[in-house]
Amino acid sequence: MDITQRIPFKPVLAKTLKNYNKQLFIKDLLSGIIVGIVALPLAIAFGIASGVSPERGLITAIIAGFLISLLGGSKVQIGGPTGAFIVIVYGIVEKFGTSGLIIATIMAGLMLFAMGALKLGGIIKFMPYPIIVGFTSGIAVTIFSTQIKDLFGLTMDSVPGDFASKWLAYFQHMDTTNLWSLGLGVISIALIFLWPKVSKKIPGSLVAIVVITLVVYILRELGGITGIETIGDRFSINASLPKPEAPKINMELITTLFPSAFTIAILGAIESLLSAMVADGVIGSKHDSNTELMAQGVANIVTPLFGGIPATGAIARTMTNINNGGRTPVAGLIHAVVLLLILLFLGPLTKYIPMACLAGVLVVVAYNMSEWRQFLNLLKMPKSDVAVLLITFFLTVFMDLTVAIEVGLILAVVLFMRRIMETSSVSVVEEELKPEEYAESDERLSIPNGVAVYEVNGPFFFGVANKFEEQMDMMGEKPIVRIIRMRKVPFIDSTGVRNLQNMCKLAKREGIVTVLSGVNSSVHGVLERSGFYGLLGEDNICPHIYAALERASVILENNPAPKKHHH
Repeated sequence: MDITQRIPFKPVLAKTLKNYNKQLFIKDLLSGIIVGIVALPLAIAFGIASGVSPERGLITAIIAGFLISLLGGSKVQIGGPTGAFIVIVYGIVEKFGTSGLIIATIMAGLMLFAMGALKLGGIIKFMPYPIIVGFTSGIAVTIFSTQIKDLFGLTMDSVPGDFASKWLAYFQHMDTTNLWSLGLGVISIALIFLWPKVSKKIPGSLVAIVVITLVVYILRELGGITGIETIGDRFSINASLPKPEAPKINMELITTLFPSAFTIAILGAIESLLSAMVADGVIGSKHDSNTELMAQGVANIVTPLFGGIPATGAIARTMTNINNGGRTPVAGLIHAVVLLLILLFLGPLTKYIPMACLAGVLVVVAYNMSEWRQFLNLLKMPKSDVAVLLITFFLTVFMDLTVAIEVGLILAVVLFMRRIMETSSVSVVEEELKPEEYAESDERLSIPNGVAVYEVNGPFFFGVANKFEEQMDMMGEKPIVRIIRMRKVPFIDSTGVRNLQNMCKLAKREGIVTVLSGVNSSVHGVLERSGFYGLLGEDNICPHIYAALERASVILENNPAPKKHHH
C-alpha cells in the first residue's frame, strides 16, 4: 500500500482540469476578477485591524488564496485573511510582535495539515451550532469595538486591550471626535449597505473606498482639510512581494504560543469547512474536507514566511465567487493573480485610503458576521444550548478567543456526553406502542409509487443529523413525497432543527414534498418555535404514519408521479 492512498490528499483542481473548457474559463476569469476586487478592501482592512501593515493583509490574500485554490478540496472556496482572526492575531502581535505571529501561524498550519492527514475533517463538522454562533457573534462585537477609534477619528495614544477598558477609554476621549472622520465613516457604512440596490456585481465596500478616498484627496488638496487620517499617515506601503524569511524559533516561544496557535487552527478549520459546506449547498457539490484542511495547513505554513497572517476559507468571498459564476478552483487562482497585480501596480495608491472608511468597511463586516438573527433564534432553544451560546459569546468578548474556544470545546464534549446519556435512557416510547400491532400493520402498509419513507430512531441532534443527510444522499431515485417517521425521536436540538430545515429546503428546491410523521409533543414544540410550520405547512406534520400516507396520496393526486421508463 503506498503512502498517497493513506494520506487523504486529493486536490480538486486536478479533477476539474480534466474536462476544462473555454466557457468554464471565461466564467472563472470574470468571477476571479470580481472576487479579487472584492477581496482588496477586506484584505487591507483585515491586515490593519490585525495590528500589522496593510500590505501584509494583501500578501496573505495573494499567497494563501493561491495555495488554497491550488491544493484545496472545494471547487469554489476562496481563501484569505478573515475577520474571525482579527482578534486573536491582534493579541499575538501586541504581546509577541510579528515574529511571534509568524511562528504561531506556522504552528497552526502544521496542526491543520495534521488534522487533514489524520482524517479529522468529518469531526470538525460536529461542532455544535450554538458554539459556532457564540464565537462568531463574540468576534463580531470585538471587531466592532476595535473600530470605534478610527470611525470617530478619536485622538488617543493607545487603545486598551480588554473590552470594558476600551469602551471606558472611548467615552473619556469622545470630546476629541473628528467630525470629518465620523461623517466619512458613516457615509461609507451607508454606501456599503445601500449599494447592492444599484449593482450586485460591484461590491459596496470597494465603491465606498474609491469614492471616499477621492473625496478625502480633494478635501486635502483643494479644501486644505488635513485632520482626516489615512493609511499613509500610519504606514509606509511597500508595493512588492517580499522575499521569504525563516523566523527565529525557540522552544520557549513555541510553548507560550501553543494555545494561540491551537485557536488559530481550530478557527481556521471550522471556518473553512463551514464555508465549504455552505458552498456545497448552493452549487450542489461535495467538498473533500480532509484535503481542504491540508490545503489550509500548507497555506498557513507558507504564507507567514512572506510576512502574511493566518488565512482560511472566507464565506463572503466564496459566495461572491459562486454568485458570479466561478465553478472551479481556477477562479480562486485568478483572484490571487488579480490581487498581485493590484499590489504591484496600484499599491502606492492605497496610502490615500482614509482610516475612517476602512473602519466603516469593518463595521459592516462585523454586522454581517454577528448573525444576530440566528443568535436571537437560538435563545428560544433548550436551556443547555442557550447556556453554551452565552458562555462562548461572553468569554469571546470579555476574556479572549483562546479561552472561549477551549471552554467551548469542553462544553461541546460535556453536552455531547449528556445527550448520549439522555438518549440511552429514553426507551419508554417503544413500549407504549405495542410492537405486535405495529409489526402487523407495518407489513401491510403499502407505500405508493413516488413516496419514500424514512424512520429516525433516537434523538435528532448534531451527530444524527449528519448521518441522516448522508443516508438521504445514498438514495437513488427522487420521490415526490418524502415521509420522515419521527415516532422514535424523543427530542431534537437546534443543530438537528437546522439540518432538518436545510434538508426540507433542498427537497423543496428539487420539487419533493416533505411530510413528518409521528412527531411527539416536545419535538413538535421545538419545530413550532423554530418556524417549521411556515416551511412545511401545518398539513404536512402528521400525528402518525396512516395520516402521513393519506396526506401523501392527496399530494400525489395533485402531482402525479412521473412514469418510469423501462430501458
